[in-house]
Amino acid sequence: MEIKESSVLACVTDQYDCDRIIKTAKSIADDCGCELRVLSVLKPTANYASVSDKIEYLYLVSKESGADMTVLFNDDAPRAVSEFVKENSVERIVTGMHDGGDDSFLVSFNKLAPRVSITMVDKDESVYSMDLCKARI
Repeated sequence: MEIKESSVLACVTDQYDCDRIIKTAKSIADDCGCELRVLSVLKPTANYASVSDKIEYLYLVSKESGADMTVLFNDDAPRAVSEFVKENSVERIVTGMHDGGDDSFLVSFNKLAPRVSITMVDKDESVYSMDLCKARI
């Protein structure tokens, strides 16, 4: 059985300012000696022209950071990300900020993958982390 290197996953949307998420994830990956991966989950549509420039920009930022970028087309982003996490030895995801809703991406993702640490980066690049505590109580 092949053992995969642990990785940090930057979860980006179709926004230029998601470059902050990739840069923060790169720093975290470097600090922990992990591989950096970048993932964007887009809803299936007939026309991607409105997001193509943004995705191309984020792809270039990913390459500059030493990572490949994967784009998945799926209506259920939390499930798609949780499956990607399981298949790619991801120990931490890095995203934008939680929107506060009970059915938000992060709440749904955390229910599907509760053992994955989460780091959030806000618009002013402040970083907030929720780490899995592995201590025995």
